[in-house]
Amino acid sequence: MTRFLLRAFALTAVVDLASLAAGWDVGHIVAKPLLMPLLAAYAASRGAPRLLIAALLLGWGGDTLLLLDADPAFLAGMASFAVGHVCYIVLFQKHGTDMATVRARGGFLAVVYTVGLSTTIQSLWPDLPADLRIPVAGYSVLLTVMAYLAAARMGRVAGIGGVLFVLSDTLIASGVADWDQLPRPDLWIMLTYIAAQFLLVTGTLGERRQQGEAYGEVRSTTA
Repeated sequence: MTRFLLRAFALTAVVDLASLAAGWDVGHIVAKPLLMPLLAAYAASRGAPRLLIAALLLGWGGDTLLLLDADPAFLAGMASFAVGHVCYIVLFQKHGTDMATVRARGGFLAVVYTVGLSTTIQSLWPDLPADLRIPVAGYSVLLTVMAYLAAARMGRVAGIGGVLFVLSDTLIASGVADWDQLPRPDLWIMLTYIAAQFLLVTGTLGERRQQGEAYGEVRSTTA
């Protein structure tokens, strides 16, 4: 079942990205809402914690709402993703590496993410619609904290996922700000987003497995 769910997720991702590349809106509308439920089911089949499942399902809510071309739906979708980031943040705090490790490798990352956050908000602020400036800034803070903790507490794989999530949402924000876009911008947004969520899942499950193995080694040594 685990392999079936992973293959179903991969196939759906391919259909979604191919549809965006070909400009086939129907394929994207059908495939996009299936992505996060399939990834959540895959994670659940591997014993993922509830917070991880919740984060993915909140991502599904955001995905679905963003398919609607309306400002209230955009705000609701952003709120759904924001709560998902809160789930990730709590998850990484509970299941990540100890604080000594975070202090050893997290100082430089904190500076990088802080500079990146402030630069992005300052750049986007003048071009964002007035009613979206505060929501986008608040969301960006949560996104950045999530990405930082993914790297500092969950390791390289989840850390790359966090970076890709930041990149995906920055592409969305630049579109809202009416900046010049790459050809097929939705393709690049979804490519980075799908990879981000998958890597966050993979990194989290891998970190939990390593901790479980380390705990087992400590127990056997103590015994």
